[in-house]
Amino acid sequence: MSHNNYIKENIETIKALQKDAINLLKTLIAIPSFSKEEHETASIIELFLKEHGIKTDRIKNNIWATNLHFDANKKSILLNSHHDTVKPNKGYSFEPFSPFEHDGKIYGLGSNDAGGCLVSLIATFLFYHDKKDLPYNIVLVASAEEEISGHDGIELALQFIPAIEFGIVGEPTLLEMAIAERGLMVLDVVATGKAGHAAREEGENALYKILPDLDWFRSYQFEKVSELLGAVKMTVTVIETDNKQHNVVPSTCKMVVDVRVNELYSFEEILVTIGKHVGATVTPRSVRMRSTGIALDHPVVKAGLTLGKGYYGSVTTSDKALMKFPTLKMGPGDSARSHTADEYIFINEIEEGIVTYIELLENIFKL
Repeated sequence: MSHNNYIKENIETIKALQKDAINLLKTLIAIPSFSKEEHETASIIELFLKEHGIKTDRIKNNIWATNLHFDANKKSILLNSHHDTVKPNKGYSFEPFSPFEHDGKIYGLGSNDAGGCLVSLIATFLFYHDKKDLPYNIVLVASAEEEISGHDGIELALQFIPAIEFGIVGEPTLLEMAIAERGLMVLDVVATGKAGHAAREEGENALYKILPDLDWFRSYQFEKVSELLGAVKMTVTVIETDNKQHNVVPSTCKMVVDVRVNELYSFEEILVTIGKHVGATVTPRSVRMRSTGIALDHPVVKAGLTLGKGYYGSVTTSDKALMKFPTLKMGPGDSARSHTADEYIFINEIEEGIVTYIELLENIFKL
């Protein structure tokens, strides 16, 4: 626990918030909330906030609220995490929807990703909700569909909430600061030839036509290498033709390319470079999950540095990619536990997460 004087002065309030957060997490774990099926956990979060005297709004399975003394003339900080989960894998040794404590841990599906972060941010929001004369507004969003990057999650909620100056995205980072995040772009690459009989010199083999492009994707290196995320990485993951028969020259050949983009490039820059070198038709499936970065001199990062927090680049994607304003990804728990069997989070990680979020905001308010 921190020895910050402000924390000491408010320790009884914080302890109560920590207790409520842990109980809320257990309630959420007990309710299946797979992506697109989060209606019940959304209602639980809605009820929890209303029981604490907070007016909420809801758009589909996204719940949001603002601080009591919201001032339209002030800038707003977003506190966001998600309440959907992946489906449990077959390796669980216990019922994933039956939360329990053991050796200082809370076990259950979604405990680490991202239930611990979500309840910690909710507790932080409760701490500030009634306070007057805050230098910023605080907007809380408990969002849906993060695990599938769905269109009805944070992307939808952002259309209804107040304008945001910058955000804190709760994902398990061991409470270190993920200041950059790889973007993900999946490409369909199609070469077109002409069908013919394999026994004769007929047709134009689309498979042969695509081979130079395959080799280019394998060997090309983008010039700008990130200190946080390394180089842009392109990987051909699927290759197939339209053929079902061995004796027909294929008229089309398709590759799927997985492109992981560092924060130094926009997707448009990547696509322009690919277009200059690849002869096949290249179509991105989506350009939504963009690479992101936040400057070291941004107030939220400076506030974290003051707390002695380290920073790094995250190779995993999150809803951070869908936000067009600066965001810091940070939260209790460990990303290595996400989507694993027998998922858990330490109770003291949640307790320290709440304290850290409060200290972070206090440092921002002082800047």
